[in-house]
Amino acid sequence: MNTPLGLEQLRFDFAGERALPPFSPVLVGVVGSGNLEVLVEPDADAARCRVEVETSARGFAPIWGAVLRDFQARHRLAGVRISINDMGATPAVVGLRLDQAVAELEEAAR
Repeated sequence: MNTPLGLEQLRFDFAGERALPPFSPVLVGVVGSGNLEVLVEPDADAARCRVEVETSARGFAPIWGAVLRDFQARHRLAGVRISINDMGATPAVVGLRLDQAVAELEEAAR
């Protein structure tokens, strides 16, 4: 099977329950081999959590979906847009970075 070269772009949209107070964008992680960066920003749609992924690891949309559904089940975020730039991170690293971003948002809200 020939996989096209270049980044794959994925989009996920989840219903949310937990709106955050106003916040400044949060960036965690670094784009590099086996890692990724996560940017969390406020979104005008207060009922949704939108996730956009750019990844060098093509063909893994079902795994991304599973990891992101698990994340959203734990955090139930609403009114946020999450942008992920990935360079081949494992699902465990993806979950870690997402949880790290939420922890930073919660710390800033205190």
